Amino acid sequence: MARVSKKKPVSWDAPDGPKEASREQKAPEQEMRRQVAALYAILGDIYGTEKLVLRASKLGILEAMRSSCLGQQVLALQKLVFGDPTLEKVPSLEEIPAFLKEMEEELAQVVARRVVEEDIEKKIAEKIQERQEQYLRDMKVQVLKERGGPENAATLKKLALLEKMNRVRLNASVNEVLRPSAPSEIIGQERAVQALIAKLAAPYPQHILLYGPPGVGKTSAARIALEHVKALGGSPFSSDAPFVEVDGATLRWDPREVTNPLLGSVHDPIYQGARRDLAESGVPEPKPGLVTAAHGGVLFIDEFGDLDPVLQNKLLKVLEDKRVVFDSAYYDPSDPQVPQYIKKLFEEGAPADFILIGATTRAPEQISPAFRSRCAEIFFDSLTPEDIRRAVRQAARKLGVALTPGIAEAISEYTGEARKATNILVDAYAMACYRERKRQRKGRQVRIRLADLQEVLHVSRLTPFVTRCARSEGEVGKIFGLAVSGFVGTILEIEAIAFPARRARQGAVRFNDAAGVMAKDSVFNALAVFRKVTGKDAADFDLHVNIIGGGRVEGPSAGAAVFLALYSAVEGVPLRQDVAVTGELSIQGRVRAVGQVPEKIYGARQAGIKKVIIPRENAPKSSREWGVELAPIEEITEALPHILAGPESVGGA
Repeated sequence: MARVSKKKPVSWDAPDGPKEASREQKAPEQEMRRQVAALYAILGDIYGTEKLVLRASKLGILEAMRSSCLGQQVLALQKLVFGDPTLEKVPSLEEIPAFLKEMEEELAQVVARRVVEEDIEKKIAEKIQERQEQYLRDMKVQVLKERGGPENAATLKKLALLEKMNRVRLNASVNEVLRPSAPSEIIGQERAVQALIAKLAAPYPQHILLYGPPGVGKTSAARIALEHVKALGGSPFSSDAPFVEVDGATLRWDPREVTNPLLGSVHDPIYQGARRDLAESGVPEPKPGLVTAAHGGVLFIDEFGDLDPVLQNKLLKVLEDKRVVFDSAYYDPSDPQVPQYIKKLFEEGAPADFILIGATTRAPEQISPAFRSRCAEIFFDSLTPEDIRRAVRQAARKLGVALTPGIAEAISEYTGEARKATNILVDAYAMACYRERKRQRKGRQVRIRLADLQEVLHVSRLTPFVTRCARSEGEVGKIFGLAVSGFVGTILEIEAIAFPARRARQGAVRFNDAAGVMAKDSVFNALAVFRKVTGKDAADFDLHVNIIGGGRVEGPSAGAAVFLALYSAVEGVPLRQDVAVTGELSIQGRVRAVGQVPEKIYGARQAGIKKVIIPRENAPKSSREWGVELAPIEEITEALPHILAGPESVGGA
């Protein structure tokens, strides 16, 4: 529809026209004059008053527009609306309504076209503005690049601060100095390190799981083994094979696969982290993870037992395929905007051919059977006091510090970890340096004294790690069993006492519940065997069995020791206190195999035990020097000559 201006319409009538028409004739004529005036007003709105007058002047119709004759006004209006100066016929009053209607339709089309043109012009102006702003941004980026990048005084100041902070080194340099750099520097793990190197140097290297207590060198051994194998030559590893290290306990991932630092993830355009140029064109970006970074080398996962079980299953798939597959609903293989490397990652996946080395302080039973079946297993031994002393002396040589006699021996009494031992040494070294500076003795070799070590032990509230329990004399009703906690063997002190029953044939048996159900079952098995061996019934005695210190027994390995303690208590015969026993006792009196015997032997050795009675099934096949005498037995009665104190015992105390 035509738009009517709200301005006061310009009157195109002469001030004093003829008055010949009658009153009836004037009414329609006045209506037509108003229509003509309205059309002139619309033209004024469309073109503007000045342009309209200029256009009328060019057409030579100014006089006709101001004429008192309605026909002349209509003719002039026709020339303006249609832009045709050749029109000459002055319409009569009867013809004027038809001409007005025709011009109204033409003006309606002009107004509609004008509205559409304005909308188009507005959109064009917006697009031009956007293009102009984008052009200005691109020009700014280009100028910044030409001037050396987006640097200013503030960013350069922060960069200088970071560089200054990077030059500050505290204990990191000490760790680098003390870190083992050759297989021979890993104390007490010669067999484990040799096995690790052999498996990596083989033509077909295997995935490996390393078991052992903390601080015995599992991580250092894996790193050194790879470097040693690369130096040997002839292995599948190239000279630049990577060693990628990650902690399974701190490794986090998103089950929605938005982020997965281990296996890799896809950053879709709608998520934060996608590249701007790819996000704007709707292209997803795959980002390979650590398994791809370890391609051709070793992926070392410390605390492997703490790795998320679901992530372990995904890692198994990667180990099988040697490739990581990416997927995204936003990926369109026909999109020409997708870079070639992204197409390759989506269509072929990312390479992930590596050797996995997982280290854990957990027992093998706590590790996924699927991984254990695919990996070779290597066990790192617990460190003996002598190993700790060697580690302390080696660290002292690397630090360039002298030790007074007894320092290494004293440290070995407070820890069974090489890392902890070196940390204690470094703390004592710091005390010695502080003492020398106070005395202003510069340039002299620092010497660590026992007083420096005692100060560290007192401040750190350290207690002896190894308490020697073994004694040369015998004792009735007391025996040493063996247990393992986190790959560290420990002594289990078991005692028993027997009294005649208060009431005939109504004897009672008491045992501390804190030791666990398995230990209680071992007590009842021992009572059955005791009756079989001696012919005496436990109902004739009030018996009390106790594990000193409230220790908890998780397995049946204390059965043989419990029987011997009960036998000693009832029969009144003393038992040697420098002999330890481990083994499951069946109700037939047989001593069955138990687990983690090497760790138990190390624990007995640290406690000063001279002989360890073990099941014959656990007897070692090698001639390895264990540091204690081993006595394999099959029947529990075979243990009596080894454990009974007195002149008649074998290998007397």
